[in-house]
Amino acid sequence: MSDFEQSVQDQDEAEDLPPATLPLDAWHRARDARMVEFAGYWMPVQYKGIIEEHLWTRAHAGLFDVSHMGQLEVSGEGAAAALEALLPADVAGLAPGRIRYSLLLDEAGGILDDLMVTNRGGTYYLVVNGATKWDDIAHLREYLPDEVTLNHLDEHGLLALQGPDAAQVLVRLGLTPALPGSPAVDALSFMQAAPYYWGERPLGISRSGYTGEDGYEISVRAADIVALADALCADDTVMPVGLGARDSLRLEAGLPLYGHDLTPETGPVEAGLAFAISKRRRIEGGFPGADRVVEEISAGPARKRVGLLVDGRMPAREGALVFAGDEQVGVVTSGGFSPSLERPIAMAYVAAGHAAPGTPLELEVRKRRLAATVTPMPFVPHKYHRQGG
Repeated sequence: MSDFEQSVQDQDEAEDLPPATLPLDAWHRARDARMVEFAGYWMPVQYKGIIEEHLWTRAHAGLFDVSHMGQLEVSGEGAAAALEALLPADVAGLAPGRIRYSLLLDEAGGILDDLMVTNRGGTYYLVVNGATKWDDIAHLREYLPDEVTLNHLDEHGLLALQGPDAAQVLVRLGLTPALPGSPAVDALSFMQAAPYYWGERPLGISRSGYTGEDGYEISVRAADIVALADALCADDTVMPVGLGARDSLRLEAGLPLYGHDLTPETGPVEAGLAFAISKRRRIEGGFPGADRVVEEISAGPARKRVGLLVDGRMPAREGALVFAGDEQVGVVTSGGFSPSLERPIAMAYVAAGHAAPGTPLELEVRKRRLAATVTPMPFVPHKYHRQGG
């Protein structure tokens, strides 16, 4: 059982409400997807198999339904300043059409969620995690001032097209920019977004994703999502991919998963996310938990999120204890078998003194000790299409 499947089982046992369905539910079932309950919805965990779907995405293009994610729009006078009171990002300095990774923090500097913020030219588009979106919406509504409006775009779905063929797939789809001067879709750079038309259907497209591959996320009206998914999968280079492979891809990419590698007990600096706190915000503060965050940037955290290469074939899962000799020095937060590297890998939080690359450690798995070595992340190099690249 993978960490993703274990988290699904844990949620199944914890939640009493029946799962909801997403706009592509029947589409997934018609393609023999194995459906599971996740984040309050029925979701496809795999179609042909996690390893096959994982490797196809690395070589071609995988289509992921991530419509369970929360799509929010923040607008009104002072929207940027209002968001900066809740996020450590430089929202005011975010140019139109640009995207920034950020964090929703509590007063102690703990991570309530990680998210993406896009400047849509006066309004700010946020994508938040599906498992936390209702809490995020409640938090934002509580703390945003009255003159700032929060809209939940619940009549939209979200698709992620990831892999080296993704750009040309969208070119062949025949998209046209919706705004004068906007780039062609294949000319977008990583963390850039723009509106497009597919025929007369509007799409919001960003060059981003959570697999480490070049790719796009596509916000589409729920009424149009089946037609779009059909058109994308009609391309020979595209395969529908479930959330199981999305999890193994993001693990290889060294990307943290909220609820596992990130929690309210986790701070941005120990999580390796200090890059999300802009230089201006470090100086000015004014965001929740700023004192703790700035202090840890300066002095260093007590523990750090690290990558681990695990010897042998047995994977180490979330919760496995990490040892240096007889001393417990950390805990695994994500782990599994890497299809690309053909070996087990993991992420863990370990005491800072044991976090240097090359440090030998041991993981306790099923009452056995597995040898592991701290390694830089990502495990598999990122292939983002960066500006000027």
